[in-house]
Amino acid sequence: METAGKEEISVEDEAVDKNVFKDCSKIAFYRYIYRMNFQEWDYWVKVCICVLHICRRQKQQRSRKSIYQALLESVTTGKESTRFQVVNKATKVSLLAEIYGIEGNIFRLKINEETPLKPRYEVPDVLTNKPSTVRLVSGSGDTGSLILADGKGDLKCHITANPFKVDLVSEEEVVMSINSLGQLYFEHLQIPLKQRVTKENEEGASVDTSQENQEDLGLWEEKFGKFVDVKVNGPASVGLDFSLHGFEHLYGIPQHAESHQLKNTGNGDAYRLYNLDVYGYKIHDKMGIYGSVPYLLAHKPGRTLGIFWLNASETLVEVNTEPAAKYTLTQMGPVAAKQKVRSRTDVRWMSESGIIDVFLLTGPMPSDVFKQYSYLTGTQAMPPLFSLGYHQCRWNYENEQDVKAVDAGFDEHNIPYDVMWLDIEHTEGKRYFTWDKKRFPNPKRLQELLRSKKRKLVVISDPHIKVDPDYSVYTKAKGQGFFVKNHEGGDFEGVCWPGLSSYLDFTSPKVREWYSGLFAFSAYQGSTDILHIWNDMNEPSVFRGPELTMQKSAIHHGNWEHRELHNIYGFYQQMATAEGLIQRSKGKERPFVLTRSFFAGSQKYGAVWTGDNTAEWSYLKISIPMLLTLSITGISFCGADVGGFIGNPEAELLVRWYQAGAYQPFFRGHATMNTKRREPWLFGERHTQLIREAVKERYTLLPYWYSLFYRAHVAAEPVVRPLWTEFPNELETFGVEDEYMLGSALLVHPVTEPKATTVDVFLPGSNEVWYGSKTFAYWEGARTVKIPVALDTIPVFQRGGSIVPIKTTVGKSTGCMTDSPYGLRVALSPKGSAMGEFYLDDGHSFQYLHQKQFLHRKFSFCSDVLMNSCADEKGHYPSKHVVEKIFILGLKKQPSAVTTHSPDGKDQPVAFTYCAKTSTLSLEKLSLNIGADWEVHIK
Repeated sequence: METAGKEEISVEDEAVDKNVFKDCSKIAFYRYIYRMNFQEWDYWVKVCICVLHICRRQKQQRSRKSIYQALLESVTTGKESTRFQVVNKATKVSLLAEIYGIEGNIFRLKINEETPLKPRYEVPDVLTNKPSTVRLVSGSGDTGSLILADGKGDLKCHITANPFKVDLVSEEEVVMSINSLGQLYFEHLQIPLKQRVTKENEEGASVDTSQENQEDLGLWEEKFGKFVDVKVNGPASVGLDFSLHGFEHLYGIPQHAESHQLKNTGNGDAYRLYNLDVYGYKIHDKMGIYGSVPYLLAHKPGRTLGIFWLNASETLVEVNTEPAAKYTLTQMGPVAAKQKVRSRTDVRWMSESGIIDVFLLTGPMPSDVFKQYSYLTGTQAMPPLFSLGYHQCRWNYENEQDVKAVDAGFDEHNIPYDVMWLDIEHTEGKRYFTWDKKRFPNPKRLQELLRSKKRKLVVISDPHIKVDPDYSVYTKAKGQGFFVKNHEGGDFEGVCWPGLSSYLDFTSPKVREWYSGLFAFSAYQGSTDILHIWNDMNEPSVFRGPELTMQKSAIHHGNWEHRELHNIYGFYQQMATAEGLIQRSKGKERPFVLTRSFFAGSQKYGAVWTGDNTAEWSYLKISIPMLLTLSITGISFCGADVGGFIGNPEAELLVRWYQAGAYQPFFRGHATMNTKRREPWLFGERHTQLIREAVKERYTLLPYWYSLFYRAHVAAEPVVRPLWTEFPNELETFGVEDEYMLGSALLVHPVTEPKATTVDVFLPGSNEVWYGSKTFAYWEGARTVKIPVALDTIPVFQRGGSIVPIKTTVGKSTGCMTDSPYGLRVALSPKGSAMGEFYLDDGHSFQYLHQKQFLHRKFSFCSDVLMNSCADEKGHYPSKHVVEKIFILGLKKQPSAVTTHSPDGKDQPVAFTYCAKTSTLSLEKLSLNIGADWEVHIK
């Protein structure tokens, strides 16, 4: 067949068909504890019964006591780790445990079979480098225990032998316990029954029939619909429990269309991490969608912890919080006493295969945990400046004339934008790296038109390759054996957009290298240096596969089954794509690559988005917690399709979505092919004006956005942040998910309800003050305020004590604004002070990194003096850009004079206006070099 639209297999409906996907009751490694209760699960059984085989087996252990014991007499201490055996007391089979101390207050625990039948999969390429280890000092504890301490002695691992348990101790307080619930679970690889029978018959030994029972239970052959998943070496799941003492608030483990704070799971419910193409995903649901980051954070006043579970197979996470009880009766000798009980949250991780490889990030503050995680997996890539502008996309812009008309429409309606996008229809029959000769006969001409306005083009490149002997990409890949294989040794083939397709094996370094080379200008005919890439469908999506993805028995490089590494497949495609764009510029230019599927560490290669959302208010609302969760798990460059990909937004919803999207990192409008056209000027002049204002506000704040991304790149500070990360000791912030901080200076509360006339905004901080970004109205913190909102209102507040750099004029694109002047919005704290930063480089190359060609400035206001000074002496970037406007909010009295002071000693008087009603001082017609030292004195 030539094409295969999603509508042919009923996945292009207005809502996700969950019968296509598994829920926990269908996952073998999770299911068994609920096997007797299935009659109560009528709804869930109908919705998704197969994800749970792993879960099933592990759940059976919940009520059991721990079956593992650490053999402390086996302890050996090497340069990097401390090793010891952990034995199953029932079977006497040993596991090998290793504990590492890692630089930056991180512990690592690895548990593997001591003598596996064959090597078990350990996730490569996610860690940026081999972590630097810190030698742990061992000491004896009580009888039957061992203490491992870092050099400073502040952090300790207290290992209890029987039953096996590890307590993480900080300043003599147990903050985390591992296997305290006895849920360590490790299924050993086995010889297939038929092979074992043959072998034992030859040796005359009795035949072990225990595997027959496993086969009866579906553990060796797991069925879902018409598919049968054969496990060559039997079930191989792993699991472990973690108890977080004193913690009630957990976050992380994207991607789910769920609340920011993790909810308790139960009754066969769990957060699923399994990358899937879920069109129109259901919100407030724990099913796995496009990406997986197996990393969560736990927070309480005074302490933040992180757990990073490095496993790329299907993973399930259970969460159970026991709130604090004021008192409980305990028996102390003959007397019953009352004892206060701390809250506790238990987290159980379960993966289908691989090993247990977990990193414990000990904080203590949120910023420390962000740095610890970035030390392991890398920071957000520094994006090219254009990618922080607005992106216009549709499935599909029909042809070159259509693109030109849309491009002209933005200019005609005075709406800035930076990037035009082309979906799959731009290719010749969905053959990537080609152009449809009728629709786009001269792609370079189109790109030159965009270049003349300093704009860019993004085109799609999916991982499936059309099976076609006349398609050079296919024939070259097939000839070199670069496709994923089926379990019989032939190329894996599945149906996707082009029809019958094979899938590139991006887990192979050779395949990635070859794929990167396809982006060379000589190879990719019609491409230029303004063309960038969008990786879609890379979960991978297989329309007629189990759960619309690849069979787990497919074979990758190194003879690894797909089940071992499913969640990392898309990570590898984005890696190869980013490298290809860098290589085509000979290492000079920063790439832009958007990916739908992702894993821990994907932040190093570009941006992600929340996938196929729907044009409904609830999807606008859920986008906020979804993006906050991505942000705190390392992926700062994230966004949601403005307007909703599926369906037709009403004008009010579209306006509100543009207003929200303007304050989210990745800002793209997108729509599916069967929707009405929705370019910003098609909803009447009033709505066009409102969208224009929202987009222009985005461009006004570009200096601030770019500076925030620099901080994300060098210091792992999330660009958008939940309130609890900025106010970590204020309990009122821990559950807030309808507003967020943009950097440390701006609080944003998007309007997400139709026909809203007011919104309740929580302004945190008992010692903070806040200013309305447009009205300059003043509020004290630690309170909820009712803000009136019209359709033109975007509730944004600047924090007292901050300085935000802005652009004072907006052009057609970021490139057209390079020389436009700057302004500063100075919001004074109650003490009359403020601070801020500004970062500038050429916006597109790696010269900031290799040649230190950048400008990093620090602004401060104290004692009625505003100062601009150097924040990083290593940077050098000559700049003639000027600050022409300064607004100072919260100045309580009108000054008698304002002067500028330069290092050469010259003072110049400055004209000013002062508004007593808003306590705002405005300085205009300035000409202060933003890259030079100067002062502004207010008298």
